[in-house]
Amino acid sequence: MKTILITGCSSGIGLHCATQLKHQGYRVFATARKPEDVRKLKSQGFESHQLDLDDSDSIQKAVAWVFELTGGQLDALFNNGAYGQPGAVEDLTRDVLRQQLETNLLGWLELTNLVIPAMRQHNSGRLIMNSSVLGLISMKYRGAYNCSKYALEGLTDTLRQELKGSGIHVSLIEPGPIESDFRKNAYAAFLRNINTDVSAHKSVYLAVKQRLSNQNAGEEPPLFTLSADAVFKKLKQALESPRPKARYYVTVPTYLFGILKRVLSTRWLDYLLVKVAEGENKQ
Repeated sequence: MKTILITGCSSGIGLHCATQLKHQGYRVFATARKPEDVRKLKSQGFESHQLDLDDSDSIQKAVAWVFELTGGQLDALFNNGAYGQPGAVEDLTRDVLRQQLETNLLGWLELTNLVIPAMRQHNSGRLIMNSSVLGLISMKYRGAYNCSKYALEGLTDTLRQELKGSGIHVSLIEPGPIESDFRKNAYAAFLRNINTDVSAHKSVYLAVKQRLSNQNAGEEPPLFTLSADAVFKKLKQALESPRPKARYYVTVPTYLFGILKRVLSTRWLDYLLVKVAEGENKQ
């Protein structure tokens, strides 16, 4: 029975992937930040533990729990827990950006580095990072999230090179829009951390609020949005392929922008991305 530790299992991609892998015979250690979500996961039959990516003590306790249950062995880690902090770059404070990086990058780094020695000892393992199309291209009003995912891509590429020959495989999954609570959580972060009243972007923020809060009854999901199962299929490939890819694209936007970034000049790519953002935030 293969063992896997997954972060961010309270809902969305993490919960779906944990559920599917459990059904397929994996021993899944499903973690979440909130105690009430951990209780819910346990009620659904998961081995679950609290893991707050902003808290080193929480990360260390979760890893110690896994190793106690497995005798010090772990076959795979799926770093998934994250959130998006909307807002123009000029409206981000140092503390707000630091918080985005604590959750989306630094917690992942600490967790990954804690499991690598055990994988090295067994000369095998899979480290899989759930990145984003916004780790390939940048879009307006997503600067903090862009920053976290660009940094993750660079760190993961470096780690993959450093672990060559160790038996540990490192992969990035890069989804575009996926059905999840991401929008709801981003809206909460937006309201909590962005002072819209004094911003030069105040008029655009009105449209951002409407989009993130999903105020329109019966609003359709964004174009090209896929279910969490699309990510699971790529995760399974990264877990089970004898030679897993360095990158797995998910959704049409990721494939499209991956190509356009290679063939367009920066000026033309900027023009296209600005048009996309303007259409998205049209009032």
